[in-house]
Amino acid sequence: LGALVMVAATLLVFFHLPLPWYEGAPLEMPFIYVAGIWMAVFSSIAFTAIYAFRVAEEARLLANALAATELVLQREQHLSALDGLAAAAAHELGTPLATITLVAKEMEKALRNDPKYGEDVTLLRSQSERCREILKRLTSLSSEGEAHLSRLPLTSLVEEMTAPHRDFGISIKLRPGERIGPEPVGRRNPGVIYGLGNLVENAVDFARKAVTVRWSWNEAAVTFSITDDGPGFPPEIIDRIGEPYMSTRQGTEAGGGLGLGLFIAKTLLERSGATLDFRNSNEPGEGAIVQISWPRSVFLNPESASATMFDTA
Repeated sequence: LGALVMVAATLLVFFHLPLPWYEGAPLEMPFIYVAGIWMAVFSSIAFTAIYAFRVAEEARLLANALAATELVLQREQHLSALDGLAAAAAHELGTPLATITLVAKEMEKALRNDPKYGEDVTLLRSQSERCREILKRLTSLSSEGEAHLSRLPLTSLVEEMTAPHRDFGISIKLRPGERIGPEPVGRRNPGVIYGLGNLVENAVDFARKAVTVRWSWNEAAVTFSITDDGPGFPPEIIDRIGEPYMSTRQGTEAGGGLGLGLFIAKTLLERSGATLDFRNSNEPGEGAIVQISWPRSVFLNPESASATMFDTA
């Protein structure tokens, strides 16, 4: 469309009707004026086309990033649901299998000494008992596994979110803080794990030598803080961090992007009931700080948030 407009504007420069003016006094525009108008139209069309293309491209990137995140979270949720499906299958199969076992026992009593069917009936009963044992183990595996697969202590969460980022030449230091009361045991939430891991990954990208992860809990809240020793957040955009396309990376840094990862991480964490605070440290040798906290009311009432991560042990 822009090319068509430019072709039409170029033709009008050389082939056009005279503008209405006083009779006998034709209005002739200087060529430099006509050329200026043509250049203005060309610049406007080019700017509009480039701007529209960039907006559409960034919208596609955002949609792709969100779709990829949803696929990862959906896969994690499907894996977590397998335990429940196993328990349901064991429960549904239990009643007909009990009937088969009972009938097999009665047949064994009646045909135990039968030379033709005795061994087959005994085999049938033993195999039905074996099926019952398998279902019993399956049920116990589901109930036992649910506790340690769907629940995650706070210290285990810290290790899980930092472990994938330890082999990039940056030291990750773990510093526990105030700990009042029993350790919170969280409900495994793939969105929260992904969001915290993304914040650690960003800190590793910006850090010069080390990233420090601190965590604490008390009667009011559970809090994480992630600190790097990099240059910190630029002051002009610190209030807009976490918005889509608002990247804190400069052109000289590796791995520059559109800030979509930080936007998705912030969205997932806030969806779980967390509040995030981005700021620069006043301590020497420290750069940016990201603090994430959940209130105790969310811990005590996980159903109050759409995807709550923690409740008390």
